[in-house]
Parts: sequence; structure tokens; C-alpha cells
Amino acid sequence: MPRSLICFENDVRRSVSERLKRGKIDVFIQLESIADGRPPHINTPLARAYFEAFSSLRQELGIQDPVPLALIVSQKDVLAVADNEEDEELMRERLLATVGRAVDALEGMRIREGSELAEDLRGRRATLARLMERIRARAPSVPAEYAEKIAARLARFAPDGLPDEARLAQEIALLADRSDITEEQVRFASHLVQFDAALQSQEPVGRKLDFLLQEMGREVNTIGSKANDGEITSCVVELKAELEKIREQVQNIL
Repeated sequence: MPRSLICFENDVRRSVSERLKRGKIDVFIQLESIADGRPPHINTPLARAYFEAFSSLRQELGIQDPVPLALIVSQKDVLAVADNEEDEELMRERLLATVGRAVDALEGMRIREGSELAEDLRGRRATLARLMERIRARAPSVPAEYAEKIAARLARFAPDGLPDEARLAQEIALLADRSDITEEQVRFASHLVQFDAALQSQEPVGRKLDFLLQEMGREVNTIGSKANDGEITSCVVELKAELEKIREQVQNIL
């Protein structure tokens, strides 16, 4: 900012930081005019010094043209608006109001961009829910189908009946327990609820969304390692791809 406004630097920093919580913010302030109808102050000694310097240079170079007045008054500090200490508070108010309007414009742009991002994230969140619903509907059938496959294979080797049906039932029960993904589904659903709440929040939620996505990814990986089923594996692959797309979008959210 201009030297004449340096005394307001902390006020500007405070006013900006109160509204913009994250990110690196650069503020550039240019003062074009503060005349407000006051007559300019003429620095006569400085103007005379410039005139004498230019006149001397004119003679040295053998230039016949006179030194123009416009050249003299265009020099730095020859014409200036006189400082008025009584206007300091007014200047502070005007400066902060101007900075406030700039922040308003920035926030307006962020809100528009955020609305578009939120709409995209809601659509992708719906995709996650649909994929998880397919897994939820498919999961109960996996142990039963596995049991049928095992029974059919054993029947080829023991057509007269299984020698130890109780042991077979025990193994199937153990498989059903190892492949149970109920807890992962419940936690994933809870993360989706928190995801929805974050999208409705007026506070910065970028880090929270990023954390939720990491937790969702862990649940999906666990489901993929537990479920020994082609359809569920296909859903897991789609879930991972969608989570990665959401994570890329979340990097643009504060």
C-alpha cells in the first residue's frame, strides 16, 4: 500500500482475516486521489530547483526552447495535496470500506463457485449411495451361493452323502462371518450423513470432507478384501473411482 496508508496496515489485515479464514491472501492498495476538493499545495522551492536544473541543462545542450511549466509541475512532490490530520479517521473508514467491497466481491465469486461444486458433490454422493445399496442388496446372498457351490462340488465326490455335514455347515458359517460387511456398510452410511452435513455448513469444510473421504476409502477397501464376490468387487472398483473424483474436487474447497 502507499506510504501514506501504512498506518492502517494492521486494520486492513484484521478486516480481511476476520472474513477469509483459509488460503494465502494478497491485498494491493493503490491511492489515486485524496483531493476531495482541497487545493493542491505547491512546493515553490522544489519547483524553483527543478526550473534551475532544467535551465542549466538547456544551456548545456544548446536548446533554445524555454523550460515548459508543465514539465516542472509534473515532477514528483512539486504539486501535492496537503495532509490533513483531522481526516485520518475518515481516510481509515473509506479504506476499510473499499477493502470490504473487494472482499465482498471475492466472497461472491467463492459462493458461486462453491454452489457449483456442492451441486457436483451431491450428484457424486448419490452415486456412492447407489453403489453401496447394490452391495447391501447383494451381500446376504453371497454366503448362501458359496454354500451351494461347495455342496455341488462335494456332491460330485460323495454322491451317497457327505461324511460330515456338520463340519461343512461350520465352515460355511465361518466364511459367512469372515465375509460379513455389515459394520463397514453402517460406518459408510454414517460418513455419508456427515458428508451431507458438511455441505450444508457455512464454515470452512475442506479438511473435514477430505478426512471423511479417507474414512470412506478405508471402508470400501475393507469391503473389497472381505467380499468374495464378483458383483461386489465391481461395485468396489466404481466406488474407489468415484471417491477419487470427489477428492479432486474437495481440494478446491476451503
